[in-house]
Amino acid sequence: MLRGTDSAPVIAGVETAVYTVPTDAPEADGTLSWDETTLVLVTVHGGGETGLGWSYASGAAKTVIDGTLSPVVTGRDALSIQAIAEDMSRALRNVGRPGIGATALSAVDIALWDIRARLLGVALTDLLGRARDRVPVYGSGGFTSYDDDQTARQLAGWAEHDQIPRVKIKIGESWGRHEERDLHRVALARKVIGPAAALYVDANGGYQAGQAIRVGHRLAEHGVSWFEEPVSSQDLAGLAAVRRQVTPDVAAGEYSWSLADSAHLISAGAVDCLQLDVTRCGGITEFLRAAALAAAHNLDVSAHCAPALHAHVGAAIRNLRHVEYFHDHQRIESMLFDGTLRPDHGDLVPDVARSGLGFQLRGQDAEKFRVA
Repeated sequence: MLRGTDSAPVIAGVETAVYTVPTDAPEADGTLSWDETTLVLVTVHGGGETGLGWSYASGAAKTVIDGTLSPVVTGRDALSIQAIAEDMSRALRNVGRPGIGATALSAVDIALWDIRARLLGVALTDLLGRARDRVPVYGSGGFTSYDDDQTARQLAGWAEHDQIPRVKIKIGESWGRHEERDLHRVALARKVIGPAAALYVDANGGYQAGQAIRVGHRLAEHGVSWFEEPVSSQDLAGLAAVRRQVTPDVAAGEYSWSLADSAHLISAGAVDCLQLDVTRCGGITEFLRAAALAAAHNLDVSAHCAPALHAHVGAAIRNLRHVEYFHDHQRIESMLFDGTLRPDHGDLVPDVARSGLGFQLRGQDAEKFRVA
């Protein structure tokens, strides 16, 4: 074990790689379409162990990690994550913390937590302080690019095969220009999953506030209980206005790049449930802080996408409502890594017998998708 002068294990190096994986079908939401997903992987070495972290981000995050963050991390005490996280954030001052900078920082931070837990020989959730053994998930997909048959097959698979009692579809198609198709698809989803399962929708900011309120009233007729980003997450007043006037819970926060962004959503009264994304918000370090801030305001948090990464941190959050079992990301994680989890009666159960996050990159399988 490589140690510094104070006998602490030292970070010997940081490696990065970029993988781009085609989707299994064309995908779209209310405001964007795509046919591939990019994962930026960070591997941290030190003390005879390695830690893994990643973000679903632009490949440009690799440049930020290699040029700006790796020099901050290398040679540091692998157990001093809080100090390293603060120094990484400061190093991004002129690069820009939001967006690509935040995804780069997040991936490194996750890898640091992973290696710390591995060095200590404990599962990450136990290092963080386990609050629960099982983490509820919701099946997420139902893309606007899907036809009715594709949507029905996906939802039925979650509800029947995986026994996930809550599912989410995309609405707000083409920036809200196909409102009747949105509502048709909501009705279809309810028919497929039955009356007992929870039904969620995500407009990805595709509506304006007035339209979102009107649609929200009709969503309630189908028992929709979660209305995600009915308007842009930058429109705090609009989110708050929608929240005051619709029945479903209003959720946002997947584009919170820092603790301050989460604080703005909370102080504006914009959300019933705060979303957090460990691959965007600043990693596990900032996820924990934002979850505590939400708890102080009697709010739940929900983990956005990246289910493999969120299972362990989610198990350490008392006010966690659920983790998004996103079609793209669970597919990619199962393709590239050993140790990922499948839902068990609607929950993910972190493997506490393995140290750290418990994942290993399947190098040969991943290499065919590597672009940098």
